[in-house]
Amino acid sequence: MSNQKSSPPTRADFVAFEEVHSRWNDNDVYGHINNAVYYSFFDTAVNRYLIEHNVLDIHQDQEIGLVVETQCQYFAPIVYPDLIHVGLKVVHLGKSSIRYEVAIFKNNEDVACALGYFVHVYVNRLSNASTPIPQKVREVLQRLVKDS
Repeated sequence: MSNQKSSPPTRADFVAFEEVHSRWNDNDVYGHINNAVYYSFFDTAVNRYLIEHNVLDIHQDQEIGLVVETQCQYFAPIVYPDLIHVGLKVVHLGKSSIRYEVAIFKNNEDVACALGYFVHVYVNRLSNASTPIPQKVREVLQRLVKDS
């Protein structure tokens, strides 16, 4: 993703979707969901995907993915009570890092309201030292790699 404004993607550009419900307190004084909340949607969707696929135990895993970088472009507002669908795909699967591309879709709309990315680096929970992505995680994430 570059720093230039791009065209919003469509649902067909993504491999998987996680549903996130907007909340009343997500709206700001301008009448739409505040920009900072989008990052929470990204984090929730990525981690829920990993939990649902049995490769993330937030209490027990010794290797964990920490967020080291995020970015978001906004195309159209969302408001409570919109139902949010977060599109997911993996655009880089390295030795210890993953770069997800994520998009926010509202309700049943096909065109994204926002497009971002989200980078996890895997570390040892106790030492915080970089560690390879566990094989079981890698296998699940490989399913999110979209062939062009």
